[in-house]
Amino acid sequence: MALAGIHVIELAGLLPAPMCGMILSDFGAKVVRIDRTRTATTDVLARGKRSVALNLKTPEGVQVLKQLCNRCDVLVEPFRKGVMEKLGLGPEAILRQNPRLIYARLTGFGQSGLYSRSAGHDINYIALSGLLSKFGRKGENPYAPLNIVADIAGGGVMCAMGIILALYERTRSGKGQVIDASMVEGAAYCSSWLWKSQKLSIWDQQRGENLLDTGAPFYETYKTSDGKYMAVGALEPQFYDQLIEGLCLDSTKLPPQMSQSDWPELKRIFTEAFAARSQEQWTKIFNGTDACVIPVLSFQEAFNHPHNRERGSFITDLEGQVSPRPSPLLSRTPATISLERDPEIGEHTQLVLTENGFTKEQINKLESAGVIECNRLKSHL
Repeated sequence: MALAGIHVIELAGLLPAPMCGMILSDFGAKVVRIDRTRTATTDVLARGKRSVALNLKTPEGVQVLKQLCNRCDVLVEPFRKGVMEKLGLGPEAILRQNPRLIYARLTGFGQSGLYSRSAGHDINYIALSGLLSKFGRKGENPYAPLNIVADIAGGGVMCAMGIILALYERTRSGKGQVIDASMVEGAAYCSSWLWKSQKLSIWDQQRGENLLDTGAPFYETYKTSDGKYMAVGALEPQFYDQLIEGLCLDSTKLPPQMSQSDWPELKRIFTEAFAARSQEQWTKIFNGTDACVIPVLSFQEAFNHPHNRERGSFITDLEGQVSPRPSPLLSRTPATISLERDPEIGEHTQLVLTENGFTKEQINKLESAGVIECNRLKSHL
């Protein structure tokens, strides 16, 4: 696999860092998640990882992590600014002993700035990035599109990209470096097209009245007779013509496609048209056309859809849990993911420490002192 031979330590955190670690794991890296002792986890993105339970509030625990860092390529930490330094685990200390290490700091607001020490969540990060102001319908409050934009795209995915860039650069310089991955800036960077297209006419109206923000009737969702929905994205004239044809409407009796003053009336007409048939009927009508009309599917429907099944777009693990297959597809070194269950906290503590030079006596002493926790379930990796 593409990242075979790369060893990663991921300090347990919420969604963004686990997503970053799972991406690296899916594409071949060996990822060890450092969990807190005497705790539970809500991490559902631990696919292919191993778990070491370690108490970093003890000097001995700090030393254990430092020793693990000596043999790894990447450290991913999700804490607020200053936390790692207080533990004696800041970049200066770790890179001094392992100059080849990629030290990735994944936070909401970054390592500097007014909010760098503040708590936050996805909705706060996209608010500061300017993106939240763009999400929402006309006359309504801005709405957060789940927590995908900052936590996942701007956080986990962008941090993983930064790590891969740093690993590639290391092949030339032989040196590691520190990555300051801010979810605010990551989300903003993902929206670069929005920033750089502000002078185009597609954004000259208020939120919810533009071409791509539910203002246009031909870039919208419509309810069908069975209470389901169709997604319409017929932007180009040739696609729009096929939409009108599929809806059995007379184009000569409709206002011009790009007449914004007529968009509310067009939306009313389209709403009535889509409400006359079921989602299944509309799907049959538009399949095979370029009208850019696709059914809005639930997770289960997406899993079972013929297109996705043909491509193997979703996978099922040994516990029956369905999730998306890693993307993108690589022709020679594709992701080969684990279908086993996620690790229990501390399941691999003894194994990982043994691999890193700790003796059985040292491990027993650390466990007796409460520095580590060994969950002695049978390893599945």
